[in-house]
Amino acid sequence: MIYQVNAEKIVMNQNLGKLDRILRFILAFWWLGPLAPSFETAFLNVLIAVIGWIALAESFLGACWLHRWFGIDNKNQ
Repeated sequence: MIYQVNAEKIVMNQNLGKLDRILRFILAFWWLGPLAPSFETAFLNVLIAVIGWIALAESFLGACWLHRWFGIDNKNQ
């Protein structure tokens, strides 16, 4: 279960290791900053921005829904 319900709050189980979180933050910083890749197709630019925001959120939360879905847990790495 990715969420545990306690009396006071909902706790999300972390499944990302320190290096994975750092790399996701760097990717988000790059893709949301002025040096982000730019394409002629607006859809690709929006897709890059969305992936950047997801990577940024996951780097702070320490949890990835794809890792949870595939049963990957590299928190201790």
